[in-house]
Amino acid sequence: MDAYDEEEDGLELFSTGLGDLYYKSNEEDPYIIKNDDDVSIVEELEDGDPNMFVHHEVPLSDFPLCTAWMDFNRQDGEQKGNFIAVGTMDPTIEIWNLDVVDEVEPHYVLGGVSKKKKKVKGKKGKTYKKGSHRSSVLGLAWNTVVRNALASASADKTVKVWDLSAGKCLVTLQHHDDKVQSVAWRSPEVLLSGSFDRTIAMTDMKDSGQCCHKWPVEADVESLVCDPHNEHSFVVSLENGMVQAFDIRTASSNSNPGQPIFTLHAHEKAVSSISFAPSTPNFLATGSTDKMVKLWDLSNNQPSCVSSLNPKLGAIFSVSFSIDNPFLLACGGSKGKLKVWNTLSEPAVANKFGKGRQNAPALRNDPPTE
Repeated sequence: MDAYDEEEDGLELFSTGLGDLYYKSNEEDPYIIKNDDDVSIVEELEDGDPNMFVHHEVPLSDFPLCTAWMDFNRQDGEQKGNFIAVGTMDPTIEIWNLDVVDEVEPHYVLGGVSKKKKKVKGKKGKTYKKGSHRSSVLGLAWNTVVRNALASASADKTVKVWDLSAGKCLVTLQHHDDKVQSVAWRSPEVLLSGSFDRTIAMTDMKDSGQCCHKWPVEADVESLVCDPHNEHSFVVSLENGMVQAFDIRTASSNSNPGQPIFTLHAHEKAVSSISFAPSTPNFLATGSTDKMVKLWDLSNNQPSCVSSLNPKLGAIFSVSFSIDNPFLLACGGSKGKLKVWNTLSEPAVANKFGKGRQNAPALRNDPPTE
């Protein structure tokens, strides 16, 4: 364990094609998606048409647990690309180029098990690449300002920050005592992380992650997001169905340090995912294993439910607002299906948040299945 954090010195961050194959039937085609396949599906939504179709599929090495889109092109940092980082049950982070169809292997990988195994008498174990996680990758966050920086959270109780240009781990943070479920960049230099140790940690990366402030929460952390409309606020969802908001300025305050701005009993079961509408202040979506998706108005730090939906997806694992069309909310659940909800089609949402915006048809259709 003494060599656990052997990252490269001197690195400073904060100062092929598959070809056309033919099969006689779908049963013979190994690339047809099955319910238990380890695949990440790229969906496209036809503008103005409430139907989704599979644009292409990506075969993964293990079951996916988290993703983060990014535009950083390792081959040319100035030229923006279209990439997705995928964390799986493995300690490996796979980076896939979404502009390439029928790729059979990742563009590159971060960490993972080394192919060169060391033989130790009387011992069996894996040999990891330098700087790699030791367990499943549970959360990912791309830094949109320092574009070659990617943060990862793991079941090995650590948070790592990676330099995408070099493909190496810059720093390993060990501020938690249990699995780290979620990470989010509050600013280009400040990183938040949420853990099953029932704490939120805020780390200043300008001093290599040495400075850390923590907030206690009442249950295991499920999801963590920063408010894009308030530079001081972040929201966390918990395993007990609660959602709490905090002000980062309490990190330097002696009065009631760590007290939440509000505590909301949002769902009856774990709140697995939360998402802020990118261009609409105080508009938050929550998804839960109680099978419900809810929309909230957080005005004046007094949350109120604006609308709710059972999208018939089973337990909800992920909700995410679209950046390009900010009232579209994508939802994914345990049934292996996706739905896109045009939240502006709800009268209460349109009345509260949609003034001056054009209404669009409700997009609640499942993608076509064979």
